[in-house]
Amino acid sequence: MDSFALSDKGLVRTNNEDYCRVLPDLSLYLLADGMGGAKGGETASHLAVETVTEIVSAAPVRDASVLLHAFEEANARVLTAASRDSKLEGMGTTLVAALAIAPQELAVVSVGDSRAYLFSNGELNPVTEDQTWVREVGIPLGLDADAIKRHPMRHVLTMAIGVSATLVKRYYSVVLEPLATLLLCSDGLHGVVDSALIAKILGENGTSGATLELKCRNLIQAACEAGAPDNVSVVLVQA
Repeated sequence: MDSFALSDKGLVRTNNEDYCRVLPDLSLYLLADGMGGAKGGETASHLAVETVTEIVSAAPVRDASVLLHAFEEANARVLTAASRDSKLEGMGTTLVAALAIAPQELAVVSVGDSRAYLFSNGELNPVTEDQTWVREVGIPLGLDADAIKRHPMRHVLTMAIGVSATLVKRYYSVVLEPLATLLLCSDGLHGVVDSALIAKILGENGTSGATLELKCRNLIQAACEAGAPDNVSVVLVQA
């Protein structure tokens, strides 16, 4: 699998609380969007990603259960770090990760609203489901898109790494066919760039691994052209 990751602070924020990593040797790909202020958000996102990396790397067998356990450990460590430093109180992070568990199969685990999408045959389809007030309350109540855009709860997460001892994770299995692309992204991308434009960018410039960096840069540029009010991060993985 080819992969590339890119993160940018955007046009409004003074610091970048997102953090992403690609680890081809482990077939592990991660993205986190921290919250809790400059120090807290950065600490939470880095700690979560590095914890998952450590746990997966040390595992004798790298399967879905290892990735799920790694998320639990990340949650525990972020909670512990926050309890030991008053400046980190209230910090947390979203986290989405993909781990290859078979030649064309990826285990995907997510917490929060950082997303995974599958781009295949010119179509972009969501893999993950947001853990947000909008998804879990607003939409079931029947609120339309315009009402959701104005609602004061529209940005509220219902789950994140480091906010509760009980962690609700979401697990997905993805078959990555040849030339298909897995996209991991923070809401700095999916919250401001239309899905049709994301699909258009992913479909451009051929399918070679050398083009993944260009596609990442074009996705970041699209977010900047839309105002980039938040940090924006993308990870691309291609079979």
